[in-house]
Amino acid sequence: MLASLKKNRWSYMAAAAFLLLLVLLPTQLLADKTSLLILIGIYTMVTLGLCLLMGYTGQVSLGQAAFFGTGAYLSAILSTRYDLNPWLAMLMAAAATGVFAYLISYPIFRLRGNYLAMATLGLGIIIWILFRELSQYTGGPDGLTGIPNFAIGGFVFDDKLERYFLVWGFCVASLLVAQNIVGSRTGRALRGIHGSEPAAESIGINVAQFKMKIFVLGAVYASLAGSLYAHHAHAIGPNAFDFMASVMVITMAAVGGLASIWGAVFGAATITYISQDAIVELGKSYPRLASLDVVLYGLILMLVMIFLPKGLFVSLGEALDVWRKRLARKRAPA
Repeated sequence: MLASLKKNRWSYMAAAAFLLLLVLLPTQLLADKTSLLILIGIYTMVTLGLCLLMGYTGQVSLGQAAFFGTGAYLSAILSTRYDLNPWLAMLMAAAATGVFAYLISYPIFRLRGNYLAMATLGLGIIIWILFRELSQYTGGPDGLTGIPNFAIGGFVFDDKLERYFLVWGFCVASLLVAQNIVGSRTGRALRGIHGSEPAAESIGINVAQFKMKIFVLGAVYASLAGSLYAHHAHAIGPNAFDFMASVMVITMAAVGGLASIWGAVFGAATITYISQDAIVELGKSYPRLASLDVVLYGLILMLVMIFLPKGLFVSLGEALDVWRKRLARKRAPA
């Protein structure tokens, strides 16, 4: 036990520092940025599913925003039009999204490479069109309003700080589950599939089943994030789940590190800050630049792929390892 603690002390210290930072950020350091921190937690969950699918399993998906929006709309419709408890609405939305992802995974994963990417892109566009056209349920282009807060008994999450801890509670739980998957036999199977599907099949890995399960898990993560988003914002519209939203999530995954669970936090924080804060402030001085977000995402992706192909999280860890080894050599006796 002591040997295990000593071996992984840096991991435990990093986890403790991360949890401490989660408490200090909204209460002391960034009290005026609580809404931004909530969005970072929500987008971390969406990005996390994409990291598992693309970074570990090697399957391209350009339609993650479809599941994000499905969770948001189903939860909002059930809680506003049918007066369901928001918690029950969120669970039903996640279950429905998971079943939907399971059903479409069979035809989608018959495709590979560019064909798979185009199929998921088409799925995202179809779902977005449905959000706009099924106005009797979704409110059409205007969306839905009056979405209620979550509540436990008489305690209502009607304050931003309360919703912050709620969102990040879900986010940390999602990160821990994903980390457990990656470190298990399933994680090794996923990396084997990423390396070579024929080789993975030759050693008895059921490639189709693993791809389907990770696809469904990523969809459920995105659905839960969508429900949290809807009940936080109290209003949703189709434009929040369009193709640009999928591009933004892919950029988050690439910036943080596709093959990194904790990189999802780095990527989501970086891109959410740029899109929700930096671009807005820049647009006040240069209005024409505010509409060039797609160009900015493309530029960020290009720079990351060239200079930091492993993403911020892995690159930062490697830089710290190099620094630590150099420091150890300097301290070593001659």
